[in-house]
Amino acid sequence: MSIRDVAADAYREAAPALVASMIGGLFSGVVLSGMRAELRLVPGLIVCVPALLATRGNVYGSLGARLATGLHQGLVRPHFEADDRLLAAGAAAMANGLLASVFAAVLAFCVLLALGREVAGLGVLVAVALIAGLLSGLVLTGAVVAVVFVGFRRGYNPDALVGPLVTTIGDVFGLAFLVVAVRLVLEVR
Repeated sequence: MSIRDVAADAYREAAPALVASMIGGLFSGVVLSGMRAELRLVPGLIVCVPALLATRGNVYGSLGARLATGLHQGLVRPHFEADDRLLAAGAAAMANGLLASVFAAVLAFCVLLALGREVAGLGVLVAVALIAGLLSGLVLTGAVVAVVFVGFRRGYNPDALVGPLVTTIGDVFGLAFLVVAVRLVLEVR
């Protein structure tokens, strides 16, 4: 197989995921622009948004990479059934995502407080980050498993699909669940 053939195959596999990522990114921008009220109600939340979204892509992209490696090595089977390795990897990703969400909220609170900027209470920021992290984590765990398994069974390299699709799904659902989390936290408060 020539270099040109390898490049053509890689492009063929990655192009649809990259197009989906671009469309999802535009949709995420629309969701973010519609969050003005929530951003005003929770001062400092805008500082958390990039960190929370990056966390989703990094944590669940890593999960996808581990699953893809497991598939290539024959350690994981591409079937939607309970498997100890799959459950452990999903649980670890969820725990990492929640821990990173709390850390981002606490760090944003401390930095804004040190800079003398207006910031919501620490409890509010942490609660919003936790709820959004939990909800988006559930969706992303399912999405990662689906993308990796379905792509692999259809002959695609899951590594070419995971990055663009997971970050896009993380952005779209991460922002949507931030809106849900803000509304829940402020309603309870």
